[in-house]
Amino acid sequence: MPLDAPAPPRSAAALLRRGLRRHRRKLFGCYALICSWLLCEALVPVVIGVIIDRAVATGDATELAIWGGMLVALFVVLSYSYRFGARLGVGALELETHLLRVEVSEHVLGPDGARTGLLPGETLSLATSDAETIGRFLWHVGYTLAGLLGVLVSAIVLFRIDLTIGIVVLLGVPLVLVLIQVVTPLIARHTTDQQAGIAKATGIATDLVNGLRPLKGVGAEDVATGRYRTHSAAARDASIRTAKSMGYLFGLTATLSGLFLGLVAYLAGTRALDGTISIGELIAIVGLTQFLAEPITGLGETSAQAASSFASARRVVDFLHTPALATYGSTVLEESRPELAVTKLTSGPLYDLDITPRRGELLGIVVDDTASSDTLVRLVRGEVLPEDRAGSLTLGGHPIDDLTIDSLRSRVVVSQHHVDLFEGTLRSTIDPDDVLDDDALAEILAASAASDVVDLHPAGLLQPITAGAATFSGGQRQRIALARALATRAPILVLAEPTSAVDAMTEQRIAEGIQSLRHPEGSDLATIVITSSPAILASADRVLMITKGRIVASGTHHELSHDDDYRQAVLR
Repeated sequence: MPLDAPAPPRSAAALLRRGLRRHRRKLFGCYALICSWLLCEALVPVVIGVIIDRAVATGDATELAIWGGMLVALFVVLSYSYRFGARLGVGALELETHLLRVEVSEHVLGPDGARTGLLPGETLSLATSDAETIGRFLWHVGYTLAGLLGVLVSAIVLFRIDLTIGIVVLLGVPLVLVLIQVVTPLIARHTTDQQAGIAKATGIATDLVNGLRPLKGVGAEDVATGRYRTHSAAARDASIRTAKSMGYLFGLTATLSGLFLGLVAYLAGTRALDGTISIGELIAIVGLTQFLAEPITGLGETSAQAASSFASARRVVDFLHTPALATYGSTVLEESRPELAVTKLTSGPLYDLDITPRRGELLGIVVDDTASSDTLVRLVRGEVLPEDRAGSLTLGGHPIDDLTIDSLRSRVVVSQHHVDLFEGTLRSTIDPDDVLDDDALAEILAASAASDVVDLHPAGLLQPITAGAATFSGGQRQRIALARALATRAPILVLAEPTSAVDAMTEQRIAEGIQSLRHPEGSDLATIVITSSPAILASADRVLMITKGRIVASGTHHELSHDDDYRQAVLR
């Protein structure tokens, strides 16, 4: 997270309050208009009752015209109140949903990244279904306020008509709502399970589709499909439990509100029969009784929607508080060609490492296990730090975690073994800032052997790349990623197994290309290649061999070829 960025909310309630606060102008207008709409809805049966008593029963045309006009005005107000209130409310809802999506995306795609432990599909679920559920909370708050106002106005009118009926409404509505809340915690728990299950199944499905080709290659389709089927069934069962809980809620709401409204109608009918209230007042009571069904049902459903929104908000808050992938400080590095120095460093499976690539040097590193090579890459990227008092990792004399993200990333570029290629054209993927001329781009394509990929398509550099470059082979994706890394012209470039998916002839072309592009006579660029490729190691100025986390040999490829362990690791 950038140093000047506001901290994310610390709780689900705080996240929901923030949504109300940052759209307060739109929501104030929305809530006022929605309350006006429901208030007018409550007054419609009252005005009809007045028309019956003052105009129909008496035959007074003037009263009929006056109160008839008021009824028309009431319908005009309630119609436009809902129309414009809903427009403001939906606008705030959609904007809040969008802002949440952007916040989730920025958290995981920001310069320092996020260590979430989630699959891509799970993150996508947070940015879509969870964000939408949270956004709907803004609307339900307004409907709750309007519902409470409608019930209050109805109770006041009923008090004025008949004290007993007013007391029944005043006591009965809260009792119905309290009884409805019995089911709400169950809904919240089941909604949390449902959202998590759907996110997990979505993530696995995304991985399954992206990795279909290698899965077929190793004959693991059935295993992967079975894994997805298991998680999909779990998500389905969670959704059924949530739907069942919602069904209990709606059924309980309908039953209790029906019994309550039946009681009110019975009391009103008996009062009309004994002459305590007029026909107009009876009509008003019956109309208000019918009207109360909507806000009471809405208030009951609002509790379920609020439970869902809190569950989604809790998931988003937990996500936004996941730690950063990279640690950074506030020191701005002035030196344009700093030296990277790993001194007596111990971290994870690595012990007592000394690695200092010289300016202009192509340094090859042979590592015997992926855990060690992954740790080395993450150290250089700033994603992990040396253990306390166990060596140092500096750039230009400054500890890497003291530097700003820009200072580190503008001088050290790391191209990992598994890379992501984004949707666009081949040219925009290799040169996203469009700063390279045709000659410079041609040199990079030749050095990375990606010119073959360009030549295979009639559109050349303008050929489309889908998300993840799924239409390209593993070797083609690797060469495109290498071209993108070389295009940065970084002072220090770290490449992790850049040729593992290409054939020996292409590997030789890439080795020669890296040497000629980045290390001609007089170059001050440094390149570190973690590889077991004989072609690249043969072109390296120096080679280090790391076994069991320690540097056990150093020299040129030719010198180390006499070592049995080195030959076993490298020579094919």
